[in-house]
Amino acid sequence: MRFLADMGVSYSVVLHLRLKGHNVVHLRDIGMQRMPDEEIFARAIHEGRVILTFDLDFARLVFDARAAFPSVVIYRLTDPRAHHQIERLMAALRVATLALEAGAVIVVDDTRVRIRELPID
Repeated sequence: MRFLADMGVSYSVVLHLRLKGHNVVHLRDIGMQRMPDEEIFARAIHEGRVILTFDLDFARLVFDARAAFPSVVIYRLTDPRAHHQIERLMAALRVATLALEAGAVIVVDDTRVRIRELPID
């Protein structure tokens, strides 16, 4: 799977996903750390990447676009440390990979994974 990690996502998550065989870039890797969400969103669409973020604005962008892509994984964690981000993302991928490939917004919190298929009406 192809991912685009937003600034709040630990670089350890990126490295872990790469070790698992995923194609992952962090905004820092491509000099987009100060770019508006709309440009990040457009980049994810253009490159076919799932956005990993803590930023709820990406859910609004998906809703406003009324599109099936890009998929977005939104972290809503009380413990944002890297190991917890990795643990919760791996749990989400176990149950939501097909949804992400088809187009979805996935909300990952400390205890559950919520899946909302795209487009959102």
